[in-house]
Amino acid sequence: MRTLARGSLVVSCQAGPENPIHGPAAMALMAQAAEAGGAGAIRANGPDDIAAIRAVTDLPIVGLHKLGDPAGVFITPTYGCAAGVVAAGADLVALDATLRPRPERLDEQITRIHDELGVPVMGDVDSLDAGLAAREAGADFVATTLSGYTDGRTPTGPDIELVRQLATRLDCPIIAEGRIWTAEDVMSVRDAGAYAVVVGTAITNPRDITARLVGALAVR
Repeated sequence: MRTLARGSLVVSCQAGPENPIHGPAAMALMAQAAEAGGAGAIRANGPDDIAAIRAVTDLPIVGLHKLGDPAGVFITPTYGCAAGVVAAGADLVALDATLRPRPERLDEQITRIHDELGVPVMGDVDSLDAGLAAREAGADFVATTLSGYTDGRTPTGPDIELVRQLATRLDCPIIAEGRIWTAEDVMSVRDAGAYAVVVGTAITNPRDITARLVGALAVR
């Protein structure tokens, strides 16, 4: 089984329907470009994109399936979603592990993924309490993916302090994800204890990168 190695840069190849590069073909090209640049793994959404990416790379794939209301638990909310991404070629399943109401109990979902699909689970959390609960429920990795996205605030940079807290308190690898834009950000979360780092928009979303830089031109 492909594994997520310590020190990996995981490139998130995702684009929503409103984005011109949405779709499996574009995401497969993004994954190939990321691999050529030295990525250690790919994070991808949905069976179609995952299957297309698996066809062009042997890198580990962190698979997820965004389904339902984005205001709630919608990152791989059910075992069925997990089964679909593993069948498409994912080596590891990422799911929302926040403390919000969910359609299935977290510990039961993780147990089924372990027992029936035989792959590790990455719990995407938004707080230390959620991280502790995710590990207790059986998550193999805990990621800061949802920090800043569940309580109405959107910080401008990575949640370095949450990475540090999780790395201090948990006995599993901590994955830093969210608003990581620069090499300095990568080094900061690494130094805070991150096992691996996920970067998405800053690499694979030319629309948002362009908008960010255009916005900078407008600042006086």
